[in-house]
Order: sequence, then C-alpha cells, then structure tokens
Amino acid sequence: MFDFFKKAKTPPNAEANQPLPTEAETSKSWAERLKQGLAKTRNQLGSQLSGLFGGGKIDAEVYEELETILLTSDVGVSATQHLLNDIKSRVKRQSLDDTVQLKAALKDALSDLLLPLQKPLETSTHQPFVIMLAGVNGAGKTTTIGKLANHFQSQGKSVLIAAGDTFRAAAREQLQIWGERNNVHVVASEGGDAAAVMFDAINSARAKNIDIVLADTAGRLPTQMHLMDEIAKVKRVMDKALPGAPHEVLLVLDANTGQNAVTQVKIFDDALGVTGLVLSKLDGTAKGGVIAAIAQARPIPIRYIGIGEAIDDLRPFNANEFIDAMLD
Repeated sequence: MFDFFKKAKTPPNAEANQPLPTEAETSKSWAERLKQGLAKTRNQLGSQLSGLFGGGKIDAEVYEELETILLTSDVGVSATQHLLNDIKSRVKRQSLDDTVQLKAALKDALSDLLLPLQKPLETSTHQPFVIMLAGVNGAGKTTTIGKLANHFQSQGKSVLIAAGDTFRAAAREQLQIWGERNNVHVVASEGGDAAAVMFDAINSARAKNIDIVLADTAGRLPTQMHLMDEIAKVKRVMDKALPGAPHEVLLVLDANTGQNAVTQVKIFDDALGVTGLVLSKLDGTAKGGVIAAIAQARPIPIRYIGIGEAIDDLRPFNANEFIDAMLD
C-alpha cells in the first residue's frame, strides 16, 4: 500500500515584498558560509601551511614538511604525491625560490586536480529526471534529499520523493517531514520492497509531469555484498519503469570518514556506476582534504557539497571557491 504525502502551501513569508539580494550579495554570503563551514579543515591544513609558507628557501625539508601536512589533512598518499610532483614542476618552470610563493603553486596544483570534478548537474535532459541516492548508513542521504528538493524547487522545478529506504522506518518519517516542509509528494510503502516503491514513484511522476524524482535507498556498507546486489536490482527496476532511469546516481559521502570515502566511491561505483558525488557534513570535520584523494583515485564529478544543517547549506561544487575557503 503506497502513501502519498503532501502539505498545503505555506503562507507567504512576511518579508516576501522585500527586495531579493543581489547576485554579488548572495555570492558573498555563500563564500563566507563556505569559509565558516570549512573552518576545521582550514585550521588543520591552512594554519600549518601558513607557517610553512611564511618565507625562506625552498628545499627538501620544506617539501618533506608539506608532504606531512597534506597527509595529516587526509589528502591521501597518491594525491599528495601528485600535488608534490606538480608543485616541484611549477617551482622549476617558474624559477620560484621563496616558500611564500609556494601557496600560489599549491592552489594552482589543487585547482588543476579539482576543476575536472566541477560539473553541475544538468536535469533538463529528461522528464522526469530520476536521481537515485546511495550511501552508507548515516552518510546524510535523507537530509541531502530534503535539501535537493528545496534546491530544485528554487529553480522552478517540480519534485517527487521516493522513500526507498524500506529497512528504516524513521527514514520514511524523516522524508515525510522534508516533503511537508518542501511541499512535495512523498511515495512510501509500509512493506519492504524498495523496487516496488521506485516503480510506483516513477510511474506517478510520469503521470503528474513531475520534473525531478529523488529516490532514496537504504544505507548499506560496501562490504555487505548481498545489499550491494540488492541496490543494483533496484536500479534495474527503475530502468524498467522508465528506460534510461536513473539518469543520475548520486553517492552521498560523509566527509568525516576521511580516506574511507575513497573506498566507498570505488565500491559503489563498481556496483552502480556512480555518476555524481555529494560530500556532506564538511562543517563537522577537519578532513576536507579527502576531496583531493577522491579526485586522484576516482575522478567522479562532485555535484554538491554540504556545509551545515540549514536547508540551503547544500550548493553545487565550485573548485576554486572550495580551495580558497580551505586554505585562506
């Protein structure tokens, strides 16, 4: 038995007649919030680098200290070596001789590594555009779905949520709350058949001309192979309901897991063909450097990053904004 949850439209905001913020004001606000959200990572990485880049001769000892700082900031062995090689090459080509100049070299090296991951999600190619979300338990999928619903609605798109986490009853309830908050339908089932929920939700979205379907799935560990097989089956059922669906497979990663996030990307990608990543909870960790490790190990586009609990604290990933907030 499927349930459809919807709430009547909320009353207009009392400040609705106030002028909207300009693009510059909005950008400045987000840049400041991003910097605040990455404070722990910046304190771990940026503060150490500021000491290293304070001036002096560039020598083997400087490179050794830089390597240690990057490794302890969860950049990872492979990405650290890649960045060091890139920086050494820049030092040689540009004839750099003072550590003050290394900061710009590091920023440029990080930019070259992360920019390929900056690919905004394009949802206008299909209607409905079906987004399947996966991840381990506690990664933040449910909250991410609520924030994505708000994000897409702000673009004038209609949204439907499929509560495909049939293992955790609280997941359905949480999605219902998000659905009410965002004024969207939530398709759920009291039973345990996630594939049936997806099938029904996609058909409902087609009938109602919905733009976006956000499909939740139960959290699972990459080592639980039977559950990995099950989520692959759910994906196949979605394709039967709408050939080509899901059009995006988003893997939600908790930034607090550090290097474990790299392992999650590899295993979920092998099982599902992950097309995009969401890096959540960046405000609660000093391990934001893992983004470089992901870029080096499995360069899948990072569609969104989350830096807080507010409904608009999830935004499309911008590589240079992220680098500035992490280092400055």
